[in-house]
Amino acid sequence: MVSATGVSFFNGMLVGSICCVFITMFGQINMRHRGRTQDHEHHHLRLPNTKDFLNISEAQRMELSKNIRIYCIILGESNDEHYWAVLKETWTKHCDKAELYNTKNDNLFNKENDKWTQMRKTYQHVFEKHGDNYSWFFLAHPTTFAVIENLKYLLFTKDASQPFYLGHIATSGDLKYVTVKGGTVLSMEALKRLNSFLNKTKKCAEQRAFWELSADMQLAVCLKYVGVLAENAEDSEGRAIFNTKPIAHLIRETMSNNRQPVVEGCCSDMAVTFSGLTPQKMTVMMYGVYQLRAFGHYFNDTLIFLPPNGSEND
Repeated sequence: MVSATGVSFFNGMLVGSICCVFITMFGQINMRHRGRTQDHEHHHLRLPNTKDFLNISEAQRMELSKNIRIYCIILGESNDEHYWAVLKETWTKHCDKAELYNTKNDNLFNKENDKWTQMRKTYQHVFEKHGDNYSWFFLAHPTTFAVIENLKYLLFTKDASQPFYLGHIATSGDLKYVTVKGGTVLSMEALKRLNSFLNKTKKCAEQRAFWELSADMQLAVCLKYVGVLAENAEDSEGRAIFNTKPIAHLIRETMSNNRQPVVEGCCSDMAVTFSGLTPQKMTVMMYGVYQLRAFGHYFNDTLIFLPPNGSEND
């Protein structure tokens, strides 16, 4: 005859065993799910092949260079005026046109607008005002430094009448999106599709109190609805060219790894953006990218991007 204590002990062992089985099963399911997310392949967009590029005649290169017109959108806050003063005198002069959109744009925003509403209204305004005048639209934060010539080189063989949405890809669950921190590039066709969709709906995803989508995630969802998928921009060696950190931070990371030479391992020599810069560091970057040259080294680019006639930009 089994005592009550024995029965209780047996029941406890049984319940414990069942719990262990379920925990193990759910753990394996969760691990498999995470594995799928990490292994999920997204589009990779690489810089043009140098050999193919050189096969293009000089006349064709000049014609293509004239057709790559980039409108730069600086999306900021009301207190970003001090950044804009520096941006106007540094890298944005290499855009075909650049404008600041912040919460001081009373005709577009009000103080209650969230970041997604600000981004949505900006894109809609830009399309209505400039949609037919530029082939590419580059959106960045005021703390971003961009090398526009490298961006134009990336886009050199791309057709703006096709839907492109590219930059530095981030992942949230099954959603692949271009993080605005590294800069976001839309082709004329992608912006056209986005504007058409936004004219029908203000939100592309339902918000939840415990899980709110950031502005760049909402943008990715909207674009996905109209068949435009995020593409990760890389150089020929697979290195990111849209960077979400300052160059000093990337160098420190590479030095701490001690796995590869700092110069080759840190950053692409065709990088388009670096993020998180102060106005002072923006000026330093401008000097390093456009003015500093090593004596005895001859730089002979096969393509020169010139601003349109009458432009105040460089």
